[in-house]
Amino acid sequence: MIVVRAEPGNLARLIKFRTDTAAWLRPRGIDQWSLSFPPEQMAASIARGEVYLFKEHAAADAAATVTLDREADDLLWTPEEQLDDALYVHKLTVDRAHAGAGLGARILDWAGNRAAQAGARWLRLDAWTTNPQLQAYYLSQGFRHVRTVDDPEVGGSGWVAQRPARAEPGWPDVDLTEGHNGR
Repeated sequence: MIVVRAEPGNLARLIKFRTDTAAWLRPRGIDQWSLSFPPEQMAASIARGEVYLFKEHAAADAAATVTLDREADDLLWTPEEQLDDALYVHKLTVDRAHAGAGLGARILDWAGNRAAQAGARWLRLDAWTTNPQLQAYYLSQGFRHVRTVDDPEVGGSGWVAQRPARAEPGWPDVDLTEGHNGR
């Protein structure tokens, strides 16, 4: 796998990740991502260089995506917690064709490695409150549940967790090297 920063031309693919995942979750009784996400917000994240695509090779379609930033949601993280240096995982999505191969875990390790390299203490995320399978997955990846925020303003994603940012020798087990976006 290679990792490349998303570019404006990838916006349609990023939206498709979200709609495909919502369609897969819906018959399972999970309403995660059922509301559309403003494309202009996603475009702004792309412009800031916070959105990454994971690909088999440079010419391949993206197998997964993640947004990694320093944006703590004031509704989810306390002012004291926001004083801690942290990177936040958002919109981690693996294409169904690549599901079950451990790619999500490798992306979380990649994000934790980037957080450690940036001097952050924590890798943090939030998950859909009505998706216990996703919550269990994050717990199995070493995250510790901090709290569940029951506030309509959080839009359903009020389960918050964190794990220490860590750079590990020999990381990762699969070569996830920064790509050059075909330039």
